Amino acid sequence: MKDLQQRWEDDAGLDKRRRDGLLSINIILSMPAGTDAIAVKDSARAFAIETFGDNHDYVFVQHLDDKHPHVHLTVRSLGHDGKRLSPRKADLQAWRERFAGELRLRGIAAEATPRRTRGRVRKADRGAVLGLRKRKITPDVDRLARKEVLSEVRGGRTAKHPWEEKIESRQDAIRRRYLDYAAELQRSGAAADRELARQVRQFVKDMPAVETRRHTLKSELSELAKIRSVGAEQGVVADRRDDTRGDERTR
Repeated sequence: MKDLQQRWEDDAGLDKRRRDGLLSINIILSMPAGTDAIAVKDSARAFAIETFGDNHDYVFVQHLDDKHPHVHLTVRSLGHDGKRLSPRKADLQAWRERFAGELRLRGIAAEATPRRTRGRVRKADRGAVLGLRKRKITPDVDRLARKEVLSEVRGGRTAKHPWEEKIESRQDAIRRRYLDYAAELQRSGAAADRELARQVRQFVKDMPAVETRRHTLKSELSELAKIRSVGAEQGVVADRRDDTRGDERTR
């Protein structure tokens, strides 16, 4: 592995066009707890061969130390044709769909649905951020977010951010679209369609509340403040009881 890394670094050093370019791109292919780990690994291997095998070197390893079986795939950015790998959102979605397809070929029910269609608006944290947290180091993104939220809470105000309003508006539109589909199915004379309409309505009902990182931090701070308040009140009550017992002993 060290030899491979050194070779990639040496090749990157010879590429005078973009010395500051990324050496590799890291991809995590993960599935829920309980998924067959062997099938996940075989699917990841097939995905890597199909997606990168013709033009990019890559290595991957499966980790089973977490409840979710997952594979870390590292792809060398510079291709054999001299072009660099620069995935866009459409590429990432195509990769998800291809990986899901490989899983289905191995008997695992998998769909590559965007998180917003499932009611989830928070992006996954970057690997570097997760690594810092694991080492008990507070990342700048966490520190700045907490500082902003604390400022709002102490000032008794709630800042309005355009992106949050956009997220909420988009989630409202997604939910309305689901319910429109359910209403259309409900008008069908087929029992199977009406049952599907019921499932769609239940799916919308079970979708999580729109929650960004700031919403989560506010909830955590509110809960912490509540716990401290209860603890302080209990402390006062305990002090008063001690004083009362002291008076009784004196009398």
